[in-house]
Parts: sequence; structure tokens; C-alpha cells
Amino acid sequence: MTKPYPLLFQPEFKERVWGGRALEQFGLELPEGHIGEGWMIADHPNGTTTIVNGELAGRGLDQIREQLGREWFGAKGFSEVNGRFPLLIKLLDCNDNLSVQVHPTDDYEGLPKGELGKTEMWYVLDAKPDAKIIYGLKEGVTRDVLKEAMENGTVMEQLQEVPVKAGDTFYIPAGTVHALCAGVVVAEIQQNSDTTYRIYDYNRPGLDGKPRELHIEDSLNVTAYEGSGATKMSTEGAVPGEWLQLAQSPYFIVEKGVVNGAWELSTSEDSFTIIVVCDGKGILRWDGGSIDYTSGQCFLLPANLGTYTLDGESTVLRSYLP
Repeated sequence: MTKPYPLLFQPEFKERVWGGRALEQFGLELPEGHIGEGWMIADHPNGTTTIVNGELAGRGLDQIREQLGREWFGAKGFSEVNGRFPLLIKLLDCNDNLSVQVHPTDDYEGLPKGELGKTEMWYVLDAKPDAKIIYGLKEGVTRDVLKEAMENGTVMEQLQEVPVKAGDTFYIPAGTVHALCAGVVVAEIQQNSDTTYRIYDYNRPGLDGKPRELHIEDSLNVTAYEGSGATKMSTEGAVPGEWLQLAQSPYFIVEKGVVNGAWELSTSEDSFTIIVVCDGKGILRWDGGSIDYTSGQCFLLPANLGTYTLDGESTVLRSYLP
């Protein structure tokens, strides 16, 4: 039987009209083109990551799920809808503005079969001066107001713009109208879903030279006009050796930790743990082995790993199921 160990994956890279080359700063070898997304830990029909370290190297996350099951992922470690790994972990490079968009909840009737809704959160890894995001509707915007704005091209007048800097975090429940804007690099923890409804896309062509599809009716249907519970915070107050909670949802809990020396931790039998290295470097140790880590890497720690140690000078995110 394979002894549990931290899993590191080969990312699945996605070319996007708004992407760039900024993910190269993490030492990632990007394919040619405008790379907007690195799917770092993924078990989805549109992208599945493959293990690159240890005894299980060469196997996909879907294969590990099927072969090692709840012992490695924990009692909560599967989607009840489709049986897949419940989270999708990404790094996003926004060289240009993303489309203004909104995501559905799990119970939206228009969801593709087997697809989940999409609640997510962003942690800003890097931001150029004066960088911003779109984060919610202005007060008083109703379905009728938004529909009229979509028809006459004035959507941007109905949206809130928020300045961002490295270390900011944004919780984005399904139903939140949002968009990353140019000059921002983020880590994204989300439900394992690839369903996005575009509200506005700056009238620009896609990679194929044709206008990208807008999803008017679906967008109007799933938008939370009375508020979705979205929250944002600065994380400058994070203290070494203590976890600062960034987001708590029915789908994930995300915390920030500052590593300054050796920090002994442990996994839970209920859930796997995901570690995203935001900056710095160090050594990840566990019973039976160790691996060097550096910024941009994302590790999946099996639920049955037990005690592990982060040793170095770094900032990390820890994600697990509630």
C-alpha cells in the first residue's frame, strides 16, 4: 500500500484573451500564447492535473481519487453531485481585464449536467500600482436596471470598483458580479466548476477573432441583487505561526500563514489539506520524507498524512473542507 505523502502536480495551462506571461515569475514553464490560468490542482473534464513527485508520479488526480478514495481525501473529500474532487486550485495572470461575470449556485436549474455551482475566493499575489477589480453591484441595482444596462452597453456604470494590492483577499460567493482587472495576479480557491456567465466583455474579440458569447438570461437569473455575502480584507496583520482565516464557506475554509522557521502542523481525517505557497521558500517535511517548496507551488496533503512541518521563510495559504 502506498504510504501517504504530499502530492505536487503538473499544472494545466489555459490560454485566455486576457492572459499574459506573469506566471513565469513562479518558475513555471508556460506554453506559448496569452496564458491566463494555471490549473494547479484539478479534477475536471476540462482539465486534470498529473502528479510529478513520488511513487504516484504520472497518475492523474482523478485516478488517485478512484484508487485511494476516502482514505486519502477524507470523509468529506468528494463532491456529492459528481463524485469528483470538490475544489479547483488556480493561479491567474490578468494581463488585461477579465469579462464581467457571475457564477451560479449548486441548485441553479441551468447548470450543465454534473457541474457544480461556483463559489470562490481570491488572494492577491501581485498587483501593479492603481490595480483594481470589479466587486459587486452598486447599491440599488435591480434585475431590471442590470438588464437595461446590458442592452444599452452601460454595465460598467452599475458596478463597484475596488483598488487592490498584494495580500488583499476577496470572498466571492455564487451570485456576486465580479471581474479581475489588468495588472493583477491571484491565487484562486474555488468549487470544482468551470461554469461562468459573462455579463460584459468590453466588445473585444476572443482568441479566434470572433466576439465572445455573453450569457444574458443566465446572468440575470443567478445574480444576487440583495447581496451575496461577499467579504474582503487586508491580511497585513498576519502573525508568524498563527493562521489568519480569510474565507469560510460551505465549500472551503482558507487561512493565511506566515512561516518563520519550523512550524509543526497536522492534517485531519475529515479532509485533505491544500497548501499554496504565495512567496518565499522552505522545506515540507513529513513522516518518511521531505520536499523543497517555493513560491507558486501547490501541494495536496492527504487526509491521512498526519503530522507535517513547514520549515522556512514563506507565506502560505491553507485550504480544507469545513
